[in-house]
Amino acid sequence: MDAAWPAPERHDLGEWVLRAADGVTQRANSVWPRDPAQEPQDALREAARWYRTRRLPLIFQVADTPANSGLNQQLDAQGFTRQSETLIMARPSGSQAGHPEGTGVEILDEPSEEWLHLWWSVDGRGGGQEREAARTIVTGCPALYALARDDDGGPAAVGRLALVGATGGIYCMATSPAHRRRGYATAVLQALLSAGDARNVECFWLLVTAANSGARELYQRAGFKEAGRYLYRQERPRRALTGC
Repeated sequence: MDAAWPAPERHDLGEWVLRAADGVTQRANSVWPRDPAQEPQDALREAARWYRTRRLPLIFQVADTPANSGLNQQLDAQGFTRQSETLIMARPSGSQAGHPEGTGVEILDEPSEEWLHLWWSVDGRGGGQEREAARTIVTGCPALYALARDDDGGPAAVGRLALVGATGGIYCMATSPAHRRRGYATAVLQALLSAGDARNVECFWLLVTAANSGARELYQRAGFKEAGRYLYRQERPRRALTGC
């Protein structure tokens, strides 16, 4: 997952990896605690300094595993928030009965301006600088980009398949508000799965927020099952002293 959504700026502390991307997405601007830190207080201080120099909040992407229990206790003690609980869903390659392959969907080797505009209009936050940072992220590893059009030829929905070794990650699933509940997201998803099968992808994964019940149902119908969870732990902002 780290390779599929690569942050342009990285600093490896050994056990932890610090990632930054001008504030574009939590994933690309958070600490990945790859292994438990041998000196957690020192690692936490160094991480705080690194993000402070970039004027970014200190955020951890923490998987729900026993190995992270100590880190969670440390972050709890310092008042870090818990937010954006996310499910990791996965399924093996191969078509699923009752789910036809996506038809009428363009598969691109790079994101076109139409693709990028639709995705950013749905999921993006910020202006031109942030959009360019997002382009750097979504083109940072080998990937395929799906674009579904409506009957008039206009862009209706998009998605991305990150190709990492023998696995494929589904990202950037977005449907324009005017085209929702009309099957475009299903078509995009099936087209990406079919494209991955054609490239000998052995298994697929995706990330969806726990609160997004509609998206979870779509992915469950396509054969995805929960394989893990993570959440983000963010340092609470400190109040500045007043003159009173």
